[in-house]
Amino acid sequence: MEENSNSFAISVNEDYESDFEYDVDVGEKRKAREDLTLKQPAAKIPKPNKQEFADAYAREQGRIQQQAYLSLDAYTRHKKLINDYVLCYRGATGKLRRDTSNYKTDSDIIRENHRFLWEEEDEAKTWGEQLAKKYYDRLFKEYCLCDLSRYKEKKIGMRWRTEKEVILGKGQFFCGSIRCEEKGRIE
Repeated sequence: MEENSNSFAISVNEDYESDFEYDVDVGEKRKAREDLTLKQPAAKIPKPNKQEFADAYAREQGRIQQQAYLSLDAYTRHKKLINDYVLCYRGATGKLRRDTSNYKTDSDIIRENHRFLWEEEDEAKTWGEQLAKKYYDRLFKEYCLCDLSRYKEKKIGMRWRTEKEVILGKGQFFCGSIRCEEKGRIE
């Protein structure tokens, strides 16, 4: 019976034996890698001088600013450039001002292209005529107001009422003369 138990122990031990003895090499390599006494001290890297540091910093900041600049759309980029220009060159903003000597306001354009009466089939060809026609279409044209200050010269000025005058009833419920302030009802 002893032989049986002994053969069982041998067969069990044989099952656990390994034909490859790589575990020993791995352990020694790991030990050599982790053993601090065997390691060589790291080579000292010299610190850069101030000029090298400043140059490297400037290059990196330039890359960051370039990336931020390229990521902007055209309008935002334009605004940023103009703001930077104004901040850096204080007295140079006079170069950015527009020449306003030839500017016309909307009211100037409406006065130039004004007609007291527009026909339905009249087409507005220019932008100024379109603006004047649009203004004419928005007027309240039931009653007009008269300027009778030059009636002796046979000149009468007429214009359509504004919204405020329509609300007050000028020309409809009381006198339609521009300078007349009579508030009595028209009968």
